[in-house]
Amino acid sequence: MGVTIFRGLHSSLRPQAARLYWEAFGGKLGRVLGPDERALRFFQRVIRGDLCFAAVDGDKLVGIAGYKTPAGSFAGGSWDDLTEVYGRWGGRWRGGVLWALGREVDNDRFLIDGICVGKAHRGQGIGSMLLGALYREAAERGYGSVRLDVIQDNFRARALYERQGFRAVRTEELGVLRFLFGFASSTTMVRPLEGVGK
Repeated sequence: MGVTIFRGLHSSLRPQAARLYWEAFGGKLGRVLGPDERALRFFQRVIRGDLCFAAVDGDKLVGIAGYKTPAGSFAGGSWDDLTEVYGRWGGRWRGGVLWALGREVDNDRFLIDGICVGKAHRGQGIGSMLLGALYREAAERGYGSVRLDVIQDNFRARALYERQGFRAVRTEELGVLRFLFGFASSTTMVRPLEGVGK
């Protein structure tokens, strides 16, 4: 069976989506959103199925790509969500740290809010398929470009983005937050959408 890209995420795939997202980003967010059981509970709670594309092979979720809009983000959540999963104190400090990391929406560019492909399915073009779906969504919404952020040591993802036409526009150092997150800097990359979806 082949991989199919779907707009949105069926509710039955939420647990798989949370696991896939945590597999991809847990190394970076583990000190803040761990332990695993709580992180999975948090992501199952907050994932917005209406703000993503899902790559499905049979009944298995093999990739997912989320995005942000002024109405919300794929994996953002709220202070209430953090408090529900981590308790009053745990939710507050985590919320403060995540807020410091950034929760912006870019009104000029379509903002990708995480893209991940399961380890066993990497190198098969699924990431490119998900990016293509995001480009079409951005074009349909009237954006002229898309934007994402990639951490400094995610060389494989950055190479894919560069092959897809993304260009680095700035790098931000995390400063003292690097001790809480598994990375010291992130690079913002932008890709124009000329000819997409037209």
